[in-house]
Order: sequence, then structure tokens, then C-alpha cells
Amino acid sequence: MATDSPSEPADKNRYSLSEHAFSAPNLEPALYIVSTPIGNLGDITVRALETLAASSIIACEDTRVTATLTQKFGLKTPLLAYHEHNANKQRPKILAELEAGRAVALVSDAGTPLVSDPGYRLVRDVVAEGFNVIPIPGASAPLAGLVGSGLPSDTILFAGFLPQKGGPKTKRLEELARVPATLIFFESPHRTSSTLDLMADVFGGEREAVVARELTKRYETFERGTLPELAERMADKPIKGEIVILVGPPEEKPEADASDLDALLAEALVDMPVSTAAKKVAKATGLDRNEVYKRALDLKAGD
Repeated sequence: MATDSPSEPADKNRYSLSEHAFSAPNLEPALYIVSTPIGNLGDITVRALETLAASSIIACEDTRVTATLTQKFGLKTPLLAYHEHNANKQRPKILAELEAGRAVALVSDAGTPLVSDPGYRLVRDVVAEGFNVIPIPGASAPLAGLVGSGLPSDTILFAGFLPQKGGPKTKRLEELARVPATLIFFESPHRTSSTLDLMADVFGGEREAVVARELTKRYETFERGTLPELAERMADKPIKGEIVILVGPPEEKPEADASDLDALLAEALVDMPVSTAAKKVAKATGLDRNEVYKRALDLKAGD
């Protein structure tokens, strides 16, 4: 049920779980950031159900997607479409609900809102107006992929979706190449193989990685290996479903001093163009590729 002018249904604050009906307690006025399942509806939390049931409206990306969840658990709370294309129109309605002393829930199509979606703009506006923002934690694809990957989890960096175009995509990966953390990306199925190829090229062929597919769903899989191995494996099979790519941190390598760098570049420049030589030496030393490239140009000019 979707609406632009929500009104309270007679059975407000009610939800069902395992064929049993429950009444949710009233909520203090606030914007509640509610995590929802990323695939398996059984991952919903009781607190999330109580929050959705007791809110005056549920702001969601796609009312059709969220309606599947609300129907499953007997929720009657009105749905309000809220996404990047109508945010300016709908944001005042949400603020008006808060101003009237009501609770508003914000959900995404799956997982935790604000993770790789524009909901943070609403949170900033709500905070600026002096209202409370309360997170209701739950399912998260990046964290589910991380804990099942076997990669180091002490330091992580969530990078979301990469740019689609080659130049900006390569530049972004170069920026991330030496970050001492496990990197987590979202990717579409039809770009997964080419992205792994590019990662192998930019990060180097020895980086451990994992492709997590369809997390929490029936066909959940974890593909593990080096980036080149995964790129080859993914190229040989059709890929469907939601994809999370995780790349292990780079190996710690002793930094080469200036004389070592010059010697390595001089050797590589004998039979390689500048860009190829710089790329090879950057991978071998762990130095920034742009800095190595600049030094290679200087050496070439000196010759």
C-alpha cells in the first residue's frame, strides 16, 4: 500500500511473526534508519518489525519492493516512495511528520540504508532541524561478505560501486591500490569479470580476493582465489545476482630508495615503453605508480 498522504490504519502498531500477531510499543519522535533483509526474509529483527509497525510512515526506495516485506509480516504502515529522483519533493513531508511528533522509518530495498544510497542527505537535514536519528541495525551485504570471506577483517574500507567508465574506474582503483585494508566493492553481474581483470592489472596478480554472490539467498556462493584466477573463473560462467567483491590488503614491501628505483627503471626501460616500465616497477616496489611514472620520464629524458 503506497500513499502520498498517510493516515493511521485501525490496526496500527501491529505485526505478525510465525503466524502470531504482536502489538509494537509507541516510539519517540525520530527518524529511524531500519535495516531490512538482503535476501532471506528470516533475517529481519524483532526490533525492526516493532519500529516499522509503530512508525507513521515508512520511507522507501521502491514501494513494490518494501510491500513484499510489509505483507510478509502483516505490517499496515503506509509506504512513502523516497529516492534520489523525488527527494526534494518528499523530504518536506518527512520533516512535517517529525514536526508533528511522529516517528518515521527509512528503509532501502535491501540491507542497511545509507550504505551506497543517498539517504544520508535526509539524515543531514533531519539532524539540522534538531530531530533525533536512531539506527536500527541488521543485515548488511558488505559485512556479510566480509565475515564469510576469510580475508583480514581488522581494517576494512567500503568503496561501494566503482565508476563505470574505464578512465575514472582505473584512477579510482589506483587511489585504492596501496590502502592497507581489505577493500569491499559492490558490482553488477555483467561487469564482474572485467572489473576483476582491471583489479588484477592495477593491484597486481598476487592479491587475494573473494567474489560473494547472492548473500543469504538459496544460491549463496563464495569464490576465492587471486584476482587473475577469479577473473578467469568468472569469465567462464554466466554471473547472476547481487555481487560483493572483496580484495585483501596489499603485502607489505620494503620501500625502494632512489638508487634502487632508478636501477629498476633503467633495466625496464631497455625494452619497454615508459608507461609499461613504470607499471612493472610500481608493482614490484609498492611505490605509487604516478610517482614512478614521473621518475621514468625524467630518466628517459636524461637518456
